[in-house]
Amino acid sequence: MEKKDQSDFEKIVNTVKNKASLKQRIYRNTLEAFQQFKENSKHVVENLVKEAASFDDGVNIIYQEKGHFEFQLKIGGDVILFHMHTNVFDFDKSNPLWKTSYLKDDPSRSYCGIINIYNFLADSLKYNRYDDSGYLIGRVFINKEDHFFVEGKRQLNFIHNDFVSQQMNEKDVLHIVQQAILYSMDFDLFTPPYQHVQEISVGQLLNEASGMRLKTGKRVGFKFSFED
Repeated sequence: MEKKDQSDFEKIVNTVKNKASLKQRIYRNTLEAFQQFKENSKHVVENLVKEAASFDDGVNIIYQEKGHFEFQLKIGGDVILFHMHTNVFDFDKSNPLWKTSYLKDDPSRSYCGIINIYNFLADSLKYNRYDDSGYLIGRVFINKEDHFFVEGKRQLNFIHNDFVSQQMNEKDVLHIVQQAILYSMDFDLFTPPYQHVQEISVGQLLNEASGMRLKTGKRVGFKFSFED
C-alpha cells in the first residue's frame, strides 16, 4: 500500500477496534440486562397468578415472549411490552449528561443500548385494532460499564436517574418491572371528548375486522402536565 492508503487503513482498523467493538460490548450488556428483565418478569407473573387465585381466578395474568428482543406481560386489561432495540445510541451534545465528569473523562461512556417499555390496552392487540394508541412509559439506557438510568413516567423517572453512579443489578431490574406494572394499571382509560367521536364513516361501521374502527387509547384527546 502507498503511505496515504496505509494511513487510511490504519484509521479504519482503529475505528473498528474502538467503535465497533465498543458497540458490541454495549449490545451484550443490554442483552444480558434484557434477560434479567425477562426472568424477573416471569417471577412476578408467577407470583401474581398464585396471589390472584385467592381472590379472583378470572383475571388474565400472562407472560409471553415474542422473540429474542420482545416480551409482554398481560395483566387484566393491560399489556406491558418490553422491547430491546438492537442498535446502540449516543446522546445529543445538548444533553446535560455531557456536563458531568463521568462523560468528560471518557466520552465513549455516552454510547448506550436501550430497552423500551410500552403500555397497550389488551383488547387493542386481541382484536387487532390497528388505530389504537400505545404509550411509551419508560426506557432504560445501558452503557459499556453497565451504568444505567431510566427515562419515564412517575417513579420510573425519579428513582433510577443517577447514570454516573448506578450499575445494573437484579434488584433494580425487579423494581423497574414492578413500577412499570403499577404505572400501567393506574393509567386508566378515559372517555374521549364528545367532538372526537360524534361522527363515524360508513367504512368504519362496516369494517369487517372490528365492527367499528374507532381509535381507542388511555388518553385520546387528553394531555396532562406530567406528559410534557
